[in-house]
Amino acid sequence: MFTGLVEEKGAIKQLNRRGNASDISVDAPLVSQDVSLGDSIAINGCCLTVVEIDAHVLTFQAGSETLRRTNLGDLTEGSPVNLERALQVGQRMGGHYVSGHVDCLATVDERNDDGQWAKFWFNVPVEYTKQMASKGSVAIDGISLTLVDVTKERFSVELIPHTLEVTTLGARQVGDTVNIETDLLAKYVQQQLNP
Repeated sequence: MFTGLVEEKGAIKQLNRRGNASDISVDAPLVSQDVSLGDSIAINGCCLTVVEIDAHVLTFQAGSETLRRTNLGDLTEGSPVNLERALQVGQRMGGHYVSGHVDCLATVDERNDDGQWAKFWFNVPVEYTKQMASKGSVAIDGISLTLVDVTKERFSVELIPHTLEVTTLGARQVGDTVNIETDLLAKYVQQQLNP
């Protein structure tokens, strides 16, 4: 489990494609300080397992399903990524419960900058907006955010200057693809309501 509070914006150091899978090495000076083999790290909101540690470079393996359902398959060397270590029992909970299991991809539909702030609109498949509510939570590329508006196939969030600076969302533009994880509790409620 994660909180959606990004600890570090790392960078892709190396990608090793192996058929439909990939080894992903990430330069993570901060996150790598307190990590062990087998630990779970969220990369752009996708939970992956540390399989190799070389100083401050962490290596993960992503299979075809992960590369297909997330934006990790679009990464290139040098791409920035949001990183978060798994939540520890007793740790302060500042965001919301994020499983690290990406539900779908969304596309940036609009970006409206207002001084140092920005409002983003995202297109998303309708089955996922059913798990969203205004003032509820959503994880975008692993970032815990509050939903502002939710329509049939779109939703919006407003970003403060800090979020724009320390996460990958600051560089996102119209047409870019992001990972979406809807609220865990909304999924369970929807499952119970649908026979």
